[in-house]
Amino acid sequence: MIAVLAAVPTPSDRSGYRPLRARRMADSLRLLSVDIVERARSGHPGAPMGMAEMAVALWDGHLKHHPANPNWPDRDRFVLSNGHASALLYSLLHLTGYDLPIAELQQFRQLHSKTPGHPEVGATPGVETTTGPLGQGLANAVGMALAEKLLADEFNRDGHAIVDHRTWVFLGDGCLMEGISHEACSLAAAWKLNKLVALYDDNGISIDGQVDPWFPDDTPARFRAYGWNVIGPVDGHDVDALDAALRRAKACDDAPSLVVCRTQIGRGSPNRAGSAKVHGEALGADEVRLTREALGWPHAPFEIPKDVYEAWNARERGEDAYRGWQRRFAAYQAEFPALAAEFGRRMRGDLPADFQETLVAVMAAFGQSKDTIATRKASQHVLAAIAPKVPELIGGSADLTGSNLTDFPGCGAVRGGQPGGRHVNYGVREFGMAAVMNGLALHGGFIPYGGTFLTFSDYSRNAIRMAALMKRRVVHVFTHDSIGLGEDGPTHQAVEHAASLRLIPNLDVWRPCDAAETAVAWLGALGQPARPSALLLSRQNLPAQPRSPEQVLAIRRGGYVLGDREGAVAVLLATGSEVALAVEAQKILDERGVPVRVVSLPSTTVFDRQDAAWREEVLPAGLPRFGVEAGVSRWWSQYGCVGALGVDTFGESAPAAAVYAHFGLTAQALAELVLTHVGRERASTAAGA
Repeated sequence: MIAVLAAVPTPSDRSGYRPLRARRMADSLRLLSVDIVERARSGHPGAPMGMAEMAVALWDGHLKHHPANPNWPDRDRFVLSNGHASALLYSLLHLTGYDLPIAELQQFRQLHSKTPGHPEVGATPGVETTTGPLGQGLANAVGMALAEKLLADEFNRDGHAIVDHRTWVFLGDGCLMEGISHEACSLAAAWKLNKLVALYDDNGISIDGQVDPWFPDDTPARFRAYGWNVIGPVDGHDVDALDAALRRAKACDDAPSLVVCRTQIGRGSPNRAGSAKVHGEALGADEVRLTREALGWPHAPFEIPKDVYEAWNARERGEDAYRGWQRRFAAYQAEFPALAAEFGRRMRGDLPADFQETLVAVMAAFGQSKDTIATRKASQHVLAAIAPKVPELIGGSADLTGSNLTDFPGCGAVRGGQPGGRHVNYGVREFGMAAVMNGLALHGGFIPYGGTFLTFSDYSRNAIRMAALMKRRVVHVFTHDSIGLGEDGPTHQAVEHAASLRLIPNLDVWRPCDAAETAVAWLGALGQPARPSALLLSRQNLPAQPRSPEQVLAIRRGGYVLGDREGAVAVLLATGSEVALAVEAQKILDERGVPVRVVSLPSTTVFDRQDAAWREEVLPAGLPRFGVEAGVSRWWSQYGCVGALGVDTFGESAPAAAVYAHFGLTAQALAELVLTHVGRERASTAAGA
């Protein structure tokens, strides 16, 4: 039964915090955060000042972490979803003993510092995810908690709990206003993620002022409706009350917990506390001085007394926790050596030792495929071959499993309260799915993939961008990739999406033309440990293209010569379903005595990273180039195309063949485009002679 508490009593199993100690710890966070922002003349002091006691209660009393070893597998995960409060996190990391010296705090928001404006994973030790776009940190935390639950189900054995940690989240009003909070929190309850605890900084203030006129939600009721364990409201400035609330949250064994913490933004500032003025700008020298006086803090900026450092230092506690886990893992390793080795591999992010053999087998199986098949179906076949060999693959779909074909034999479903499962029904939650997948990847132990229609990548766009920014291996399976889906019409027909996704830095975009290219796309995505991938797959059947073994290998380069002709006078460039169209156009041109080369570009992003020699071999200088893709045509200008066929309006509702004909995406039209240009060139040459 889910416990819903209207109020939280004082601690039952501890004597409580010494008031002076708790106050000095909280005030050190306040003033250090104020100093950080003041030095930079930029940042957000209000939230750190208001959440100081929340941080004391969690970080001093409950968070399992080790500042000297921030990445050990069984640490608790802490997520600052309201990432603009980064000064609070940097202060905590410094005070508790992470490798973040005071000099780095003094470089807040400066070029190449370890203290960027919003937390960035990889830039700062102890930061678990990159936050800033509100609500996504909360969704990442849901993914982390899901990873913990699934890994515990898979690896723990009786008497051996090597996976046993919690995920904690700080969040504010802004995170809860974002729609992604609904998507993610509903899923968290469905999955019964009882080791997820969110602390809501309920201060009633956003950038525009008091939130009541635009955020009248009854947040506790909303979370109770999801099935969360709701605790509070609690006085967010009472460390003992907060400590008791966290203990209640940890005692809940069947639901995630929300602790509603009533706080005052900018707590301690005589003239700005409780106002929007303190949210996003430095206090100014006069107000900083008055705040120090009001809090009775006589110390200079960035000066922390020895006793405060000693109170905050978590290295000894962290070492004890880490050594305890090492002992547990050693016992586990002795009894289950194979499982221990597999757990270590998964958490390191290494692919299986025999993955190269899997790669060779898959390339051999699909490289010479003669099947006429939709690439979405080919993707499912590839998954069926790969997934048993890569157990960390965990898939899903935003309520389109039967269309995206993201399941595979024996995958099992992820269900709350039940162990196992490798396929997630995310429901109609594209954005939530993408951000949860980021959390799974951030936690470690999994390579997540998820499916929806390509046109709905718009819903998940910012989470895709965040995966690229964070350098996480996440695979997006986007089916129904063009006007080729036909009858569902322009709302479902992707036009600008492929081109726009290619613009995201560090994102590999694959649009394969047949089963062979689809297999290589999957293998390429899995082989990229520091970048996400998007696979753009067709609804309609596509013919297999004949290739030599050398051409099959060349697919991995993202662009290669699929069909060549002696004395070629032009190059046809195509992706995905339009490769077959280009091949047919080549045959038409053969009959007209105009030899052309056909280049398949399954991944322009991969092709663009190849050395100049390869790119020039595939696209030789001096030959006019013509592009064709069922998407915006202007995109082809980057390859110097003198002409292109594409779709520069929205689509139409009709059978796919009719839509292609309507937009002039035919082999004959492509051939005529080439003939017109070649004719002009020949006429010009003759006139010049």
